[in-house]
Amino acid sequence: MHFKPNKHPYLPKLLYDIGLKVYQAALVLASPLNRKAKLMRQGRRQQFARLQQALQHRQGPLVWFHCASLGEFEQGRPVLEAFRREFPAYQVLLTFFSPSGYEVRKNYSGAEYIHYLPLDSAAHAGQFLDLVQPQLAVFVKYEFWHYYLQELKKRGVPVLSIAAIFRQEQVFFKTYGGFYRNILRCFTHIYTQNNASLELLHSIGIGQASVAGDTRFDRVLQTAAHVAPIPLVETFAQDQEVFMIGSSWPADTEVLRPLIDKYRPQLKFIIAPHEISEGGIAALLQTLGHGAIRFSQASAETVANCDVLIIDNIGMLSALYQYGTYAYIGGAFGKGLHNTLEAAVFGLPLFFGPKYEKFQEAKDLVALGCAFPLHDEVQLIAAFEKVRTTPGLRQSITDKEKQYVQEQAGATAQIINDVKNLLKSNT
Repeated sequence: MHFKPNKHPYLPKLLYDIGLKVYQAALVLASPLNRKAKLMRQGRRQQFARLQQALQHRQGPLVWFHCASLGEFEQGRPVLEAFRREFPAYQVLLTFFSPSGYEVRKNYSGAEYIHYLPLDSAAHAGQFLDLVQPQLAVFVKYEFWHYYLQELKKRGVPVLSIAAIFRQEQVFFKTYGGFYRNILRCFTHIYTQNNASLELLHSIGIGQASVAGDTRFDRVLQTAAHVAPIPLVETFAQDQEVFMIGSSWPADTEVLRPLIDKYRPQLKFIIAPHEISEGGIAALLQTLGHGAIRFSQASAETVANCDVLIIDNIGMLSALYQYGTYAYIGGAFGKGLHNTLEAAVFGLPLFFGPKYEKFQEAKDLVALGCAFPLHDEVQLIAAFEKVRTTPGLRQSITDKEKQYVQEQAGATAQIINDVKNLLKSNT
């Protein structure tokens, strides 16, 4: 692609700075009423003082991993843990942008230091890197912070983007996207999930990139290989068919309700909402009525007599899929589909809403006949009944799905091999 010079080269940066200020002001205004905003503000209070105090105990070189939230952490986790095994002399700083990552993983044993990332600004980036002084920085998937990346480049710190994915409609590929293209040029190397992303980068002159694949495949294989039993869920399932509902939103519940009503108690249902709130859990319990129970209030005696188990905690979902026979993945009636691979690794037939086109693995699973997109409750019941009643179909789906996940693995090994050479050349 060839782009004409921007007539107003300072305007994109000005808009970027204004956007950050507006976001910061919105956090302040929302924090009294919004728990997520409140946690983000609380987590960033006196954060430089806390970071400085923590780093007083630093021993040896340090690598900095940054993730936006919990999903990106799980995506980057195989690389982080492989790095620890390969480079035991290094300490790890793990930062999050969102409380959905920090609050769940703030006690994660794989990193010596776990903090919120200070909001992007020239002053914050300089102060942060003065304290941290990393030998390597690794940003996961969608993290493109102008001031941090500029400062890392200026200081000569190698910085990698892993599990990156790009689409034609993103600002990097617009005529007015020069400011954002320069952000991408700050990376030492960008590891993309697919060839289409690599071709887009090449089309704007970004050459320091290669296809490694999606590290989530490595992660879900690790999870499945070491998954621990959950006794209360085993008691609930009682060797019956279980329909797993993962990361659901109210829009998903509306579509699922007729299926749940039709198949209770023939099937058991486990519902793990994407957002946990007392109001949301209470609404689910009221909607589903007798026979539904929340995990935190269940016992071995009570759960055995229920046919719907509502998960009211965060962090358990990936292990729950081991008990599934079928799985519905939420989000695709809203902003976009949530993680399908956590269920796919166990070979479960998948069902989800119509907004899945941004997710390569979902498109692949649909093409393989392992996943079934739908627009309403009628299509859901029809697809489910076909999978459930067609002889041999469910086993065929399981076999194809497990093979697909195995074939897509290996991104972590490629990245770590390159990191070895990178760190060797920088010593």
